[in-house]
Amino acid sequence: MTKILGISAYYHDSAAALLQDGQIIAAAQEERFTRQKHDSNFPARAVDYCLKQGNCPAQELDYIVFYDKPLLKFDRLLESYLAFAPAGLPSFLKAMPVWLKTKLHLPREIRRELAVSKSSRIIFTRHHESHAASAFYPSPFNEAAILTIDGVGEWETASIGIGSDNKIEMKQSMNFPHSLGLLYSAFTYFCGFRVNSGEYKLMGLAPYGNPRYSQVIRDKLIDSREDGSFAINMRYFDYGAGLRMTNKRFAELFGGPARAAESPITQREMDIAASIQQVTEEILLRMAAHVQKLTGMRKLCLAGGVALNCVANGKLRRSGIFDDIWIQPASGDAGGALGAAMFVQHQLLDNPRIVNEMDSMQGARLGPKFDEATIRPLLDKEGAHYHYRPNTYELLKETAKCIADGKVVGWFQGRMEFGPRALGARSILGDPRDPGMQAKMNLQIKFRESFRPFAPAILAECVADYFDYQHISPYMLEVASVSKKHQLAATKESTPVASRDLREQLQQPRSTVPAITHVDMSARIQTVDPYRHGRFYDLLSAFYKQTGCPLLINTSFNIRGEPIVGSPEDALRCFLLTDMDVLVLENFILYKQDQQKLPEAEREAYRKGFKLD
Repeated sequence: MTKILGISAYYHDSAAALLQDGQIIAAAQEERFTRQKHDSNFPARAVDYCLKQGNCPAQELDYIVFYDKPLLKFDRLLESYLAFAPAGLPSFLKAMPVWLKTKLHLPREIRRELAVSKSSRIIFTRHHESHAASAFYPSPFNEAAILTIDGVGEWETASIGIGSDNKIEMKQSMNFPHSLGLLYSAFTYFCGFRVNSGEYKLMGLAPYGNPRYSQVIRDKLIDSREDGSFAINMRYFDYGAGLRMTNKRFAELFGGPARAAESPITQREMDIAASIQQVTEEILLRMAAHVQKLTGMRKLCLAGGVALNCVANGKLRRSGIFDDIWIQPASGDAGGALGAAMFVQHQLLDNPRIVNEMDSMQGARLGPKFDEATIRPLLDKEGAHYHYRPNTYELLKETAKCIADGKVVGWFQGRMEFGPRALGARSILGDPRDPGMQAKMNLQIKFRESFRPFAPAILAECVADYFDYQHISPYMLEVASVSKKHQLAATKESTPVASRDLREQLQQPRSTVPAITHVDMSARIQTVDPYRHGRFYDLLSAFYKQTGCPLLINTSFNIRGEPIVGSPEDALRCFLLTDMDVLVLENFILYKQDQQKLPEAEREAYRKGFKLD
């Protein structure tokens, strides 16, 4: 049995993944164990989990694979610092100690962390090879085109390849500093959100604005070509020197300095968000058209951080450039750990690939799970009041009624999801028919910006009735419009207007499921099926039976700035210190009204314990 451990670390979202004879045994991000969002340290806890899940001591690993080549990345950093000297000196001085101590000695660090011998086989794949492997090998396609787009790996910022059977052939790439991911992140930074975690906020803000800056972006910032390639005008950016994303020239283009974090969002930020989203979609569609022409393939696999832009993904789907697309649910750096392991398994070792027509990601439920023997002692120790429901049917019926009655439910079931989305294992659930539910969940439970939309989880067999969408989207990676039959007639109040207050726009119902309908009549869909989602599918079915509505609000089980909960302890703490009404831990159900009320100071300390993202 070939045992391969993949690792991503030291940049963003460290993770580990374990393969045994090509089967994905486990994968998890380090942040879920350390409670430090986007933890970039060596994923010691994630590695430990994966090895225990596979009953595989580190000494029995055949290969340990790191998701990029640090020496090539170091070469790019040195050349960039020299090219932008002397501007990059402060960043250079800050970065070098880490590189000299750790990153240039990764074989030594990996052996030390895993306590394995010098004879252990350690392999380094290229960053975009890892992304490409994570996109193609778990996909349901025998052959497909591959497109990877992110900020930057070693040098590459985007790549094109072909996957066929068990082999990948890389065809073309784009190089730093010309990067669609970094361009989008620069606008994220300028609009006052955190780079590498706030990009989805920019995407959610875009529908409130008018794309009045799109031509400025096209004329001044980027020279885009028909094949999707482009050149960024670095006179307006500072990320090449590693200091800031944008500079004074950039600010002058957009009417003043960057928005300060946590300050009010103005119409300027909404319009900027709409503009860069529009340009990003244009570039992605041109890239996709070029990929199809270059490869001749009718199916496409996507990965890299830009592949998490679900609005652009929805437009790519509707464009018809490809007959079908599949997107790696852990498209960011975390997924590189899985891709690196799969690259060795198939590309380097030439092991056969078994294609699963549903895909091989097992619903992305690759993390730890917890049983009654673990949960009950925890609840007893914490003095929690709970009910045990051994009959799963009765548990689901009770939970569905709670949601239908307007309660917000924390739902903790089975193996934890791998990737940035909660997919029904570590979720907060609510009734999408309730027009006040979006505000309640955003402001009283998630403690996040009120404009942030919520995603619907919908029974796969019902998706075409509620949305203009005829496919499956099990990983919540595409946006589609609410169908006309469920839209409400537009009113003066429900129509987005530049001068209208953002919160005022949010409060206007737009469909029969207002809590998941964004201002532009769109929603980020998760289709739920029994194969991938198990008990979550059963809960949705129970809610449908009670209400006639086959949808639930599904948002991640955490508060703003906190990683998604990983353990029962994390879930119980989040439940007790927010306004969540009900917690379902496997077959245990807890009601907030039965719990001892905690001091407001403790709740405030919990909120402040996580850095705002």
